[in-house]
Order: sequence, then structure tokens, then C-alpha cells
Amino acid sequence: MVDLDLDACLERLYKKQLLAECVLREICERTKELLMRESNVVHIRAPVTVVGDIHGQYYDLIEIFRIGGYCPDTNYLFLGDYVDRGLYSIETISLLTVLKLRYPERVQLVRGNHESRAVTQTYGFYTECMRKYGSQQVWQYFTDMFDFLTLSVVIDNSIFCVHGGLSPTIHVLDQIRIIDRFREIPHEGAMADLVWSDPDPDKEEFSISARGAGYTFGKLVVDRFLHLNNMDHILRAHQLCNAGYQVLFDDKLSTVWSAPNYCYRCGNLASILEVGVNGERFFNVFDAAPENDRNPQQAQLKENDPIDYFL
Repeated sequence: MVDLDLDACLERLYKKQLLAECVLREICERTKELLMRESNVVHIRAPVTVVGDIHGQYYDLIEIFRIGGYCPDTNYLFLGDYVDRGLYSIETISLLTVLKLRYPERVQLVRGNHESRAVTQTYGFYTECMRKYGSQQVWQYFTDMFDFLTLSVVIDNSIFCVHGGLSPTIHVLDQIRIIDRFREIPHEGAMADLVWSDPDPDKEEFSISARGAGYTFGKLVVDRFLHLNNMDHILRAHQLCNAGYQVLFDDKLSTVWSAPNYCYRCGNLASILEVGVNGERFFNVFDAAPENDRNPQQAQLKENDPIDYFL
């Protein structure tokens, strides 16, 4: 068993230094033990700062801490999609995992559709692990840990937070609580819908999604879900927003997107959502961290083919 000094790990990670493979193994094992005790619906209290997709954009994660405050001074809720697409998925997920271990009551990590073996084998995390560690072991440690991440968080019994969206098979929170989440994300069903679905302002009900997984859902679906669960807002990530955020359905649903200049070439803004003790919501909008411009690898990425941001 490795003797873990979490503060020393954080010091390294804040300098963008990789942790040893044996250390990551121990971190992932301990994180699984911690996450295993969490419900599929975790209840927390405001104030809390909510973060959307990060996608391996390490410098922009540090920018989030610069503008929103560092842990443990600020409580954070991360809505998933920590890896893939960006250049620093390992540094990003390592930092977030150690923060969760160090400050378990102040950091909440929700599962996104990219916290999956199938997706990470295609969109960058697996390849990055092979390149930086020379084997698939680190990828295995993290993807095994992903199976333990919670599916949703409720803030002050009034704001439902999830990575993607709603499901035609879920009407009340108890139906989320009974999902067997400790596995790879399935291709269909309630668990898949929570991480894959999207709101559609032109629809009223559920419709087939162009993503090939999950559904799109409209205003009537949102109104019904909020009424049945006695809540007043849905907060999710999962969709690129050029302004960094989007509010729909008469202020009943918000999307928060936290990866500025997505894939180092989309040119979009990003935001974090600060939820106050009285339920007030403030989108803190920010641009890409200046460190991104000093990296020649990112300049090369911009020259590649356009990306399909649906995934």
C-alpha cells in the first residue's frame, strides 16, 4: 500500500506534473471507496460553484480556480466530461480526483458520457495514457473509478444537477436512486439518458436524439419533472454554448459549459455557475487561459479537421 500525501500530490498537480502510476492506483482505489458510499442522488447545500465540461483543458481548469476560488475556500460541483478532446486529460482528472479525496464534502464529481471506457478509447484519454505512461494501466485505474461516480446532485432540494438531461423512464428521484450505476455506461436506458440527453427549445416532449444515445426533451417534460419532484430548476452541461451558458424554458433549465475555445479552436466563451445561499444564480463568464497560447501542441491541433462536438 502506497503512503499517500494528498497535499504533496496537489502541489505537484497544480504545477502540471504527473503523479507516479503506483500513486494513481492508490488514489483511484481510495476514491472508489469514498464514492461507493454516495447515493445516485447526492444532496448538498449552497453556496456552491457549478462547473460544466472541461475535456482535458487543464490550463482552463486552473483558470476556473483563479476566478472562482481554490478548494477548500469554494465548494465545487463538477458535472462530468473531465477527459478526452484536450491535451491534458490525465493532469485534469488526477487533480479533480485528489481534490475529491482531500475535500470530500466540498468537491462533488458527477459522471458524464465521456467517463466511459468506450468513449475514452475513441476520443483521446486512452491514447494519452498510453503516450504518457507507456501502458493502459492508468487508463484502467481511472475508467474503473468512473463506474463509481454519482449520476446526479440536488442543491438545497430545489436544483436538479446532471450531466446530460432527463429520461422518459424517470419521473421521480427515487427512480434514479435505484439505478445500478457501478458499471460501464449502457447504450440505452435511464443511466444512458441521464448522461446523453439534451433539451430542445423547439420541442415539448421527448424525441429521438441525433447523438445516437439519450433523447431530446422539451418544455413540458421539464415542467412535469420539476413539479413532480417539487424543484424549480434543472442544471446541466454536455452541450457547447458559444456564450458559455444557455438558459431555456422560462428560466427552468440552464446549461453551463466550462471549456473555453473548445478543442483549442472553437472560439467559444465558457462559464461557471455560482449558486448562492438564497438560490440566486450567477454565470461567471471567462475566456481561455493565456497559458494555452504558449503551447505549440495546441497550435497543431487547430490545423486538424473540424471536430464533431456532439460527443
